[in-house]
Amino acid sequence: MTETKTDTGGVAANRLRSIVERIERLEEERKALGSDIRDIYAEAKSAGFDVKALRQLIALRKQEPSEVEEIESLLDVYRRALGM
Repeated sequence: MTETKTDTGGVAANRLRSIVERIERLEEERKALGSDIRDIYAEAKSAGFDVKALRQLIALRKQEPSEVEEIESLLDVYRRALGM
């Protein structure tokens, strides 16, 4: 006989515990990764790189090339319209 259900509502306690623990582990990993990323941005800043520009560059690299081209074309049109 396996203990997969509790006395309360027939919930599979072992399965639920496993899911909760996996989520908690991933949340901890995400927190650690966020800290690592902040450290790398701080390193880049101390090396003289513009962090704001780096963030924009990384965002652009996540997009499809056609999307980037479309955005850049539209920005160029807007710049010219504003005399920039």
